[in-house]
Amino acid sequence: MAGIRGPALAGHRKPVKSRASEMRSAKRRVVIPFEENRLLSELLGEYDRNLALLEERLGIEAHAHGNLVTLTGSDEATSIGKSVLEQLYARLARGEHVTAGDVDGLMRHASQAPGKGREAPSPDGVAKISTRRRVVAARTLAQSSYIKALEDTDLVFGIGPAGTGKTYLAVAFAARCLEQGIHERIILSRPAVEAGERLGFLPGDMREKVDPYLRPLYDALYDVLPPEKVERGLETGIIEIAPLAFMRGRTLANSFVILDEAQNTTPMQMKMFLTRLGEGSKMVVTGDPSQIDLPVGQKSGLDEAVKLLDGVEGIRSIRFTGKDVVRRDLVARIVEAYDKSA
Repeated sequence: MAGIRGPALAGHRKPVKSRASEMRSAKRRVVIPFEENRLLSELLGEYDRNLALLEERLGIEAHAHGNLVTLTGSDEATSIGKSVLEQLYARLARGEHVTAGDVDGLMRHASQAPGKGREAPSPDGVAKISTRRRVVAARTLAQSSYIKALEDTDLVFGIGPAGTGKTYLAVAFAARCLEQGIHERIILSRPAVEAGERLGFLPGDMREKVDPYLRPLYDALYDVLPPEKVERGLETGIIEIAPLAFMRGRTLANSFVILDEAQNTTPMQMKMFLTRLGEGSKMVVTGDPSQIDLPVGQKSGLDEAVKLLDGVEGIRSIRFTGKDVVRRDLVARIVEAYDKSA
């Protein structure tokens, strides 16, 4: 039953001092009715884990009984909690899947929105990417801005730390464009420079040498597209994954082109790649300036390009911070610790 908590969440009953301390004020009690018990059960999650997440992040008490959910806490916190639950219930009613990440995403949007904080954003306020396999909803304001930039702009830079969804969202958007016939091909590329390693010292033929560097791009593709569609696309060339060096001399037309780990390009490589953009194409360049693996003294092409192209019409740069890390809380804390030491 939705209102019964399992032992796995016993620790969640203790208030967490974070968002809770900011929202502490006179207690308010809000009762929210839901029509379908089946959808409510999905909304609450196994062992009411989604309710537990609301309690932890908002510093409230949350209980389910029958088709009712009761929230007790400050006016601001209960308003956010109520809005989050109602928005997620509406997604379930539309046949969408809801995860703990979606709960976290709506709370992040509500807490990050300037001048707001009384409720989660409206459905139109959270940008989404829909493919046949899944619906990917933005989990931070920066992610929403990024998705909207992908919709409106032909060249987008996504800059920030690991775990902020820069590459994943770009691949998901590319998959959507391919399914809708907006672009004829997806081209994914990375510079083959990682942690001091060089291709010549790796075993195997060229494909076997470069595949380990490109594996994160394969993983993202398989997550947003059916496996058979990815395999067929790779076989026919509709989906191409190749090292940056393979882009030289080409004109990439009617394609969705992504350059990942762009902090490891040289200025000349970056200029070469950006000038491959052909008619009917869209290009996304992602990278983390804090993780440059180029030789000491070598300037990053990503840093130079972002500065040189700032303000150029048709180009947008979206910057992510540690607050946008969605991989897991521990990763966000790691990024924050490194940023403080820089």
